[in-house]
Amino acid sequence: MTKARLLRLSVVLVSIFMILLIIVYWDNVGTAHFYLHTSFSRPHSPGAIPGITAGEDWEALPDVDEFLAKLLSSSLKQNSSASQKTEQLLVQSSSKPVVSNLEENVRGYDWSTHNARNSLDQEKLQVERQRTLREFCANSSFAFPTKERSFDDIPNYELNHLIVDDRHGIIYCYVPKVACTNWKRVMIVLSESLLDQGVPYRNPLDIPREHVHNTSTHLTFNKFWRRYGKFSRHLMKIKLKKYTKFLFVRDPFVRLISAFRSKFELENEEFYRRFAIPMLKLYSNHTNLPTSVSEAFRAGLKVSFSDFIQYLLDPRTEKMAPFNEHWRQVYRLCHPCQIDYDFIGKLETLDEDAAYLLQLLKVDRLLHFPPSYRNRTASSWEDDWFAKIPLAWRQQLYKLYEADFVLFGYPKPENLLKD
Repeated sequence: MTKARLLRLSVVLVSIFMILLIIVYWDNVGTAHFYLHTSFSRPHSPGAIPGITAGEDWEALPDVDEFLAKLLSSSLKQNSSASQKTEQLLVQSSSKPVVSNLEENVRGYDWSTHNARNSLDQEKLQVERQRTLREFCANSSFAFPTKERSFDDIPNYELNHLIVDDRHGIIYCYVPKVACTNWKRVMIVLSESLLDQGVPYRNPLDIPREHVHNTSTHLTFNKFWRRYGKFSRHLMKIKLKKYTKFLFVRDPFVRLISAFRSKFELENEEFYRRFAIPMLKLYSNHTNLPTSVSEAFRAGLKVSFSDFIQYLLDPRTEKMAPFNEHWRQVYRLCHPCQIDYDFIGKLETLDEDAAYLLQLLKVDRLLHFPPSYRNRTASSWEDDWFAKIPLAWRQQLYKLYEADFVLFGYPKPENLLKD
């Protein structure tokens, strides 16, 4: 009888162990590709798991975290050699997405070749940006919504902007209107998450725009629950410790202008129906509006920048639904006080930052950052765009986006906030 019980217990234990293995490994884009090129947030000794140092940090992991970390780390050497065999130099293609003249004018594409300028001391720049962020996150006198919550308090649906590349150990938090289309293309190439006739894309510019923004193309943190169940948060924390995490930001007011231009000055059926129609009814007193954006544009019915600002400031807006990602604050998209980012890039220094980041990630042999947009929506335009916006509205708008200004070191636009 005792032998039978021991046998049943052994079967149960083996079954549990196999289930854990399946959860961790049985995923073609999951942690089976646990390969890390680099980790520049903190040094590690040979043989140690990158990003997790021996001693205090390692011992602080819960039992399940420690088990999963050790289980996952066993594939590091195997996947490292496999990845090195598959990596190859990419031949730059001359192809580029076809865009209309109007889109070219509004978005400001720049297909010229950029040589990374070495005028900036990138290492010191990163130290300064990270210090600024950490100081204000730790400053108890500087408060904003969600600042004090922990990573565990963040709902899964708010983690949908964290894209994971398990092949190279990278996590990218994308911010719309901050070159995110091209950074998503880079992540697709690195993670090999999208195939073209059975072959992974090698040139970022070959990837069609509609595929770039398809949520099924990317592995994001909010999908972990469906893949890993109750182990999802444990795996997220391990990846956040081990992987290189980066984001790119932009002057908050300039980002708003850019969002307005691309979503309301171009014909966009989705944004017209979801946002433009309510704005025109609420703030411009229009009724019986056309059902399609093309009809509205032909009739001269367009959302004004003033309508857009009123919409952002209207307390009813977020009672209906959270801000759309194109104008949602960066601190709400990327949780910079809960996630310790290794690299903070800025659109204002995109060429230099992108070249330096790819070099640090040791993927600069694999690809180059695609040609970026000319920054047509520049800081110097703020005065013109906000000239007809009442002072009180400008001041309220600054309070709404103040955390993004402060956390990422953007100067307060005093010229817009005073008479």
